Amino acid sequence: MKSPLLSLPGAVPAEGRDEGVAAHYGDLFREQRALAEGNGFVDLSHRGVVAVSGDDRLSWLHLLVTQHMTELPPGQATEALILSANGHIEHALYLVDDGETVWAHVEPGTREELLAYLESMKFFYRVEVADRTEDFAVVHLPAGSIAEVPEGVVVRETPHGRDLFLPRADLESFAASHGPAAGILAYEALRVEAHRPRLGFETDHRTIPHEVGLIGSAVHLQKGCYRGQETVARVQNLGKPPRRLVFLHLDGSEVLLPAHGTPLRLASDGEEGRQLGFVTTAVRHHELGPIALALVKRNVPVDAPLVAGTTAAAQETVVEP
Repeated sequence: MKSPLLSLPGAVPAEGRDEGVAAHYGDLFREQRALAEGNGFVDLSHRGVVAVSGDDRLSWLHLLVTQHMTELPPGQATEALILSANGHIEHALYLVDDGETVWAHVEPGTREELLAYLESMKFFYRVEVADRTEDFAVVHLPAGSIAEVPEGVVVRETPHGRDLFLPRADLESFAASHGPAAGILAYEALRVEAHRPRLGFETDHRTIPHEVGLIGSAVHLQKGCYRGQETVARVQNLGKPPRRLVFLHLDGSEVLLPAHGTPLRLASDGEEGRQLGFVTTAVRHHELGPIALALVKRNVPVDAPLVAGTTAAAQETVVEP
């Protein structure tokens, strides 16, 4: 869905997965600094919004997702995954219950498949699943923001900021009173700095939760059965994941950032060396310079200098080998 905030001065449209909102509004680093200081907001209205209501909503979701849901208090934010039978990540949901309805926002392009799956699993449970994307837009207020939230708006509050489920018709008036607007590139830079994985960027068709550090935050290890639980339990108790998420400091003299999927190799082996992983998200940070997240094979030495294509990269551990 194309955001009306693309009409704001300086707005440059994002491309790819984030098409529909602004990449930036003319000054990427200024926008990052504003967010880091707790000012402004980010338009995330391209994300899908799904609502689950009914008396059985929490117990029903508890059976389907990786998170413990039955005792989720109203107003408490959580996140959850839906896994395949083999334990691979299929969906990521960012959730809050308002006492009557569980609200979730999800990655652009995933809501239709998610809705179809949820509808297929309703059976005799007293739940209603609704696509509310046309009616509600997600807006992010950064950590430390003291901006006033409009009355009646559902809020999902986390250590990284507040996600608002704002009536889509109110987007432009909200922007006028809560600016400055920051683009998705500024939001992504702070996400990478915080080592937070994103579905479809840090994950592929075979990613399991352990590889990207989602055990605990999105996967509860002390709950009943859900699809893919056998893989989660087996890796947690008996083994190690085949890959691990790392944080990269990239050579700042390079003009271009390595694209998603750029191969990672040992610096000592050069461009002809064996591929050991790939870049997932690379960004320019207002303080750290060019940085990235990447997936590498578990046995890659944690202190080994790497190259992303032709760009030198020094790694920091996110997921322990």
